[in-house]
Order: sequence, then C-alpha cells, then structure tokens
Amino acid sequence: MDENKQALLKQLPGVDRIIEFAADGQQFDCIPKSVLIPAIRDAIDLLRRQILESKTPPDSHCFSLESLVTVVKEQAARSMALRLRRTVNTTGVVVHTNLGRSLLSPAVMEHLTTISSRYSNLEFDLKEGRRGSRYSAVEGILCELSGAQAAMVVNNNAAAVLLCLDTLAAGHEVIVSRGELVEIGGAFRIPDVMAKSGAILKEVGTTNRTHPRDYENAIGEQTGLLLKVHTSNYSIVGFTTAVSLPDLVSIGQRHNLPVMEDLGSGTLVDFSKYGLIKEPTVQESLAAGVDVVTFSGDKLLGGPQAGVILGGKRHIGRIKANPLTRALRIDKMTLAALEATLQLYRDEHQALHQIPTLRMLTLPLTVIQGRAAELKSRLERVSGGRLTVELLDLSSKAGGGSLPLLDLPSRCLGVTVEGTSANAVELWMRNSSPPIIGRIENDRFIMDPRTLQEEDLDIIEKAFADMLADGT
Repeated sequence: MDENKQALLKQLPGVDRIIEFAADGQQFDCIPKSVLIPAIRDAIDLLRRQILESKTPPDSHCFSLESLVTVVKEQAARSMALRLRRTVNTTGVVVHTNLGRSLLSPAVMEHLTTISSRYSNLEFDLKEGRRGSRYSAVEGILCELSGAQAAMVVNNNAAAVLLCLDTLAAGHEVIVSRGELVEIGGAFRIPDVMAKSGAILKEVGTTNRTHPRDYENAIGEQTGLLLKVHTSNYSIVGFTTAVSLPDLVSIGQRHNLPVMEDLGSGTLVDFSKYGLIKEPTVQESLAAGVDVVTFSGDKLLGGPQAGVILGGKRHIGRIKANPLTRALRIDKMTLAALEATLQLYRDEHQALHQIPTLRMLTLPLTVIQGRAAELKSRLERVSGGRLTVELLDLSSKAGGGSLPLLDLPSRCLGVTVEGTSANAVELWMRNSSPPIIGRIENDRFIMDPRTLQEEDLDIIEKAFADMLADGT
C-alpha cells in the first residue's frame, strides 16, 4: 500500500467522533442506536473501500464530518424504510404472484381497517354470550354461495390440501391421475404434500390419458381417497383423455370412498359468460357430488390469501377436529377481508365491478384502449422529443397459476427513450417511488394499462418526467 493511501486511511474518524460531532446539532436524535451504529460503520467502510480500490483518491470534502454525517443519515433512512412497498403493476398480469396477487376492494379495506384496529367478536358468540368459533364469520356465506353443507378456511390452499389429506387419508392410498400431479410456485408439489400428510400416493393412467378403469383397477383394501386435481396452471392438449368429476364421484360412491377435488384457483363466477375461457366453478364441483373441494382465496376469488375447504358436514367436521387445524388457522384480518369479499358475491354484477381481480379480467378492450391513449398523450407532453411512445396490440394474462391458456387482448404502450437502453428505462422505473414494474420486449419498455389503477397514470407521468429531467 502506498504512503498516500495510508495517510488517507489515518484521516478516517472513529464511530465515537462522528457521534460526538452530530450530538451538537442533534442530527441523530431520531435514529435508533441499533440503526445508527451500523450506519456509521457502513459510511466509514464505504470511504475506506474508495481509498483502497479507487485509482483516484476521494475528494478531501468526503473526509469532513459534515459529509460523513450526511452519508450516515442517508444510510440510516434506507435501513429504516419499510421493506414492503406499494408498486405500480404495468405488466398486464392481473393476479401477479410477485406483486401481491389479488387487490382488495375499497369496501373490503374499510371493513378490514375497522376489524384490525378495534376489538371484535372473533371468537365470541354475541347471541349466546359465550365463546364461539372464528369460522362462523364466513361459513354461512360460503355455504350460501356454493351450495356446500359445511365450510372452513385455513391460511392458504397448500395448507387446505395438506389438512384434508392428513384427515381423510393418512396411512391410506390416495389415487390420482398422473396427468394431475401438479407443481405450483414455491415448489409445492402434490406428491410432496401427500407424503407430508402421511397419505400414500397411487398414480394411475398416463400423463395424457387416464380412464375410469384405471381408477377401478387401482382400488384396493388400502384405498382411502380418490383425488382430482384441477390443472389450473397448465394444460395438456392433443391426444388426451381425463376422467370427469361426475364419473369419479360415481366410482367413489360405488366403492364407498370419499372424493376430493383441489381446484387450485377456484372461482364462484362462470367466466365463459363474459367471453373468457371456461373454468370449472366451485358450485359445479359441489353439484357433481364431490365430498370435499379446496381452492385459494387470493387468486380468481379476488380476496386475501386463504385456503377454502367446502364439503359435507361429516368430512368437514373431521377436518375441523384435526389438531393441525389450529396451526393452519387464519387470523382476524384474513377473516375480515374474506368475509367482506364474499359479501360482494351475493350480487354478481356488483362483484364484477367492485372486486379488482374480476374487474380487470373482464375489462372491455375499449376501456383499455382509452386508458392507453390517455397515457400516451401524457407521456408525449413531457417527452421533450426524447420519448417515442407506440400503441401495441398485445395480450394480458390472468396470472397466479390461473387460466393458463387465456390471452386477454390488450392495447399496450411501448416506450423508447432517445440515448437510453430499454434496460436502463426499466431500472429507473423499478427504482422510482413507488416502483413501476413493467417488462421489456423488442428493446421497448412495455406497459399494459389493464392492470393500472386510477392514480397510476399520474405516477407514471411523473416518473418519466423525472427521468428526462435527470438526463438519464
């Protein structure tokens, strides 16, 4: 190490010296000590690395206590900032797993705020004046909407599947078609969760073709359950055959075996009525005679993360009594959000307009085109000639492992910035406040208006204006 660098290193102040200097101006008063000390050490380490690694030594101003205090405060602010932040979703993926899945409606948020900020009758029966069940808040309306005899809710659908298998088939064989051994995000696999539940997987058929006789031939003394898994996040096309749920129910009834269906992204709305791909509804599954059906609350249902379990009283009663139920139960905030979401389903027209997931999925193309044209006009106003904004006919996606074959026609914006790469534009937008998440296609930053909320247009316009003003 040369003498110049050694001399600069000796100029670095210690932690105590910086604290003493800042104390006079009370500059660190609002910073907790647990944050302050690491922030000071980080600031000193940053300057030390600049001395050791840079060919050009840092400017003398960098060694001043005033400068170091400023760096410390900036570092402390970053450390204390909340990690979970709102984002602007311009990807066109409606139920975006990485961006929080389904949005809750204002009506749901109002109820959620009231329940989470006040005491509630979570487990208190107001009529009887004694302890009650938390599931009573949603069981009645779930049965009303679906036609089920009984219902309960756990913290997600993976938990619902695990709980049902553990209750109904632990130590016994569960027969399932090979073409339905799904894997969803986070490496959740049906074979793995079945092994964890204590049930024994028995595969039948082939990947693309399974017949009723395959189930019939596989049933034996150790059989405990017939399981059908809806392939909600992929589709097998071509030379295929699958056993329908009514046929599987008939087989189960002949052999006195319960039949369970995991719908994954369950829906209470028949999307085919609104020009979308047909997706089996929860009501149709129960009408077919299935004993237990499970599905997610935060995908096509448009509510909070939850795993809904519906079925006959006998089987649901056994599931409720399983000791695992307490470990997987939902809290008051989830219950409040789910109950308020389900209330909207009593009027399907109201649900389509007030539940953001349903509204975005069924949004008319004309509305998207109008929104795209407005955003294009706004961006061109601030461009100063540096922005090129094109309107492109592309597709949106349902997302969240739902409706994999559905391409929703959309009118997107493709933005290029003179002298700036698409990657640099994407990075700037992602680092904006709030972050704007889009995608890159053909060297353009793509934004899909389908997933934009009302206030998002102002945010996007400001982000581009700031980027251009910065000279990026």
